[in-house]
Formats: sequence, C-alpha cells, structure tokens
Amino acid sequence: MLSKIFSSATYGIDAFIVEVETHCEQQIPGFTIVGLPDNAVKESRERVSAAIKNSNLKFPLKKITVNLAPADIKKEGSAFDLPIAIGILAATDVIDPGIFDEVLFVGELSLDGSLRKIKGALPITVKAKEAGFKRLIIPAESSQEASIVEGIDVYPFETLLDVVRFLKGEIKHSPLKSRIEDIFAKVNTYHLDFSDVKGQENVKRSLEIAAAGGHNILMIGPPGSGKTMLAKRLPSILPPMNFEEALETTKIHSVAGILSKDLALITERPFRSPHHTVSDAALIGGGSIPRPGEVSFAHHGVLFLDELPEFKKNVLEVMRQPLEDYKVTISRSKLSLEFPANFMLASAMNPCPCGFFTDPNKECTCNTGMIQKYMAKISGPLLDRIDIHIEVPAVKYDELTSKAKGETSSDIRKRVVAARKVQGERFSKISYIYKNADMGSKEIRQFCKIDGAGNQLLKMAMNKLGLSARAYDRILKVSRTIADLEGAENISAAHLSEAIQYRSLDRDIWKH
Repeated sequence: MLSKIFSSATYGIDAFIVEVETHCEQQIPGFTIVGLPDNAVKESRERVSAAIKNSNLKFPLKKITVNLAPADIKKEGSAFDLPIAIGILAATDVIDPGIFDEVLFVGELSLDGSLRKIKGALPITVKAKEAGFKRLIIPAESSQEASIVEGIDVYPFETLLDVVRFLKGEIKHSPLKSRIEDIFAKVNTYHLDFSDVKGQENVKRSLEIAAAGGHNILMIGPPGSGKTMLAKRLPSILPPMNFEEALETTKIHSVAGILSKDLALITERPFRSPHHTVSDAALIGGGSIPRPGEVSFAHHGVLFLDELPEFKKNVLEVMRQPLEDYKVTISRSKLSLEFPANFMLASAMNPCPCGFFTDPNKECTCNTGMIQKYMAKISGPLLDRIDIHIEVPAVKYDELTSKAKGETSSDIRKRVVAARKVQGERFSKISYIYKNADMGSKEIRQFCKIDGAGNQLLKMAMNKLGLSARAYDRILKVSRTIADLEGAENISAAHLSEAIQYRSLDRDIWKH
C-alpha cells in the first residue's frame, strides 16, 4: 500500500517542502530510502524501525520503499525520521492516510521512540505556512521557535506514540502559541552597561557615533586599556531590533542548530567574537554542505575581532565582500547559497607587537620595521571599509578609582535611536540605504555638503595631517552622523573637526 506524508528541509536559511512517499509490498523484507538522501537520512532506517518497535507498535515485515521528492535535491539531516515512521504506519493501515493533506511532520527519533530537537524549525514553519499547511507536528524541544509564526497550528510532542495516538483521535493536544508582544517585552535586557566603564569618554563618544551611523570601528591601544570591555557593551546602545530583523537573525541561528530550546526569538542584537585562530570557512561560512559562518551569526548585530593583526591575512580578506554587499555567497559545483551578513564590525588591536608604541608611560621595544610589518597585516582595502579609527589610551589611576558613575547605555541609546530616525527619513526614498554608513559616492555628494569653512578645514587636514584620499569620504560620512546626533541639518566645521580625529591610522605617525 502507498502513503504520502509531507515534510520539509532547509536550503540555506530558507526551507522547501518534501513529499515522503512510502510503499509497502509483500516481498522479501527490506528498507530502502531514495531521493538523494545523505548519510543521516539513510541511517534513519535503523532509528525508525527501532523507534516503532520500542513504542509498542508493529513494524511490518515487508519490502519498504521510501521516496523523498523532489528527488533531484539532496536531502540532509535527521528531521525526516518522524514523517518516514508515520508514512510506514499509514501504509500499513495503523493510521488513516486520509488525514494528512494539511499536516506537515518533522522530527528526529531516538531508538526508544522519543522525539529530539531539529535544526531549522523556524524557516520550516514559515515555509509550511506559505505552502498552505494548517498544522505542524514537531518535537517539543523545537516548538518554541516554531510557535512564533502566526497562521499555522504548532503541535509539540515528546514521543512517536503520542503522535500516533493524537492522529488516531485517542488523545487531545492543544497547539502551542507564543505572544510576540510578551517576547519583545523582555527585549534588550543587557547585563553589560557603559556605566561600568571608567574614563575613556572619547572612546565612548566614538562608539556612540559608530552605533548612530552603523559605522565600522577600529580601536587601537595598549593591552589593558579597555578595548574589549568597551566593544562588548556596543550592542547595548544599538537601536532595538524590530520583528523582521529578529525573525531573520533567528532563522540563521535555527538553521545552524545553535538556538536555545527555550528561546522562541532572538530579540537582542547578537555579539560574536571569534578567536583569531578561526578559519576562513568558519568566519564566512562554507563546508561540503554549506552552513553559515560567524559573519552571518552576527547579522543585525556586532562582529568583534580582537587582536586584529593576529588573524590570518586570507581570513581577513574574505570579509571584504560581506562588508560591502551585506551578504555571503557560497558556491559549490551543484549549488549556490546566500547567507545574509549585515553586521557592524568592531575590531581592536595593539599599536605594535609589544603594545606600547603610543603609551607615554611604558617604553616600546619595537623598531620601525617591526611596527610597519605589524600594521601591514591589515590591508588597505579592509581598512577602507572601516570608517572610524580611535586610539584608546591606558586608563589613568584617578579615573580608575573614581566613584562617579558614567552615563548609562540607556541614555546613550536614546540619542542613537533619534539619530537613526533622522537617517530613516532621509533615505526613505532610497530602498538600499538605511543608515549613513551605507552611503556611496553619489549619496555623499547629495547629503554631505559642506560650506567654505568646512572645505578649508578638510583641505588643511588632508595636507597637514597626511590623511589619505580614502579618508575623505569616511570623514564626510562620520561628520554627517555627528550632525545627526546633534540634530543639525547641515555639516559644520565643528562636526568635520571631530570626524577628522577618528582617522588615526591615516596619519603620518603610522606611515614612517
């Protein structure tokens, strides 16, 4: 007898519907799965047969053929265990096959018949709703993220036997519902706050500007000056995530299987800080079966690269595309996948190998050649994508022991949100630009006009401070953000003057 069950699998960060066809006939017993299954899917034969037997259900001694359609797309993962088991039971009349038209099944089975968490529950639920399914049968551990999708009933189950009894009408089960309002009510409960940081007011100001305009930032300073401490607090001053951003970020974490089972939706901006030994595939994404990398896990959040020159040069260079295009394209011989990667890059480095080149209190032991070689590890094209370079001096004793509380992240965030609102109105008619950091040459000419005094100041800075040509556009973009923070319509000489301070690595001190 033949049965048809619907399931789903992920492709990139999206999902597609899979039809699980099961045919049982009176021949020498066997169990075959076709339709381009990977090893995890092939191994489901043993899991399914053991789970059915250990659930006190009868496993048929027949020739069983399971086809996963469409047969030309490779199927991976263990989420087909449950639909295959239900398909076998339906093909042998244990379950009425006429009730499956609007039901979609996903779930991994353990040998005792219990259901385990799957990857990609959120994109699968989104696709199920789009395809017109009314009900989704899913493991309880994966149900929280699935339940945020409205318009489809999500039924969480612990065991295969409970699913069978529910389908036969022997037990009743209520769908799980999550209220988006309740989830976002707990949003942005950051335990790290800028008020914890002693001193470094100039660096805090630069981080506020970076957050307001979405600018990438590089902090240069000696060990122990607080670069990492400051970077970890950057997400706490970024604007709160909206539902679309939260959904897209959650889908990436869901597909990778790193979303907590208790978390329905990621409502706080992610902060990712990979170690400098990370490979290019781990940073950017890849593998034989492509999966997202750190740049995608930081989508709509912050990617922090500490000790920037210690990263392998080829690893840093692969970041140039996502910094420019806000996405990663991974191509293989048989497929090409796109992962979103719209993140803020925050990075930190020492000014030299020993770390004390700019420290007035400690003597640097590096010669000029060593410093130049160290700085050369970061290429010009990568630096060209970083708008703000800020020096982070060592904290003075008086500031370190001061009992005065600094400004809170909440207060800083209010100014950042106000500046982002101004930018949203400015770029409302340009679909591909949302913040000042996204501006190209055309938009800079349109929105970053300067008067005669500002023009003279910028000319003097280029000549006297030895600023490079690539610093010109960056200074204009940052000064536009500074003006937005102050609520100013036009860029003044004061805004330009402050923006010029944030181009440390373009000065002659780093070139000789």
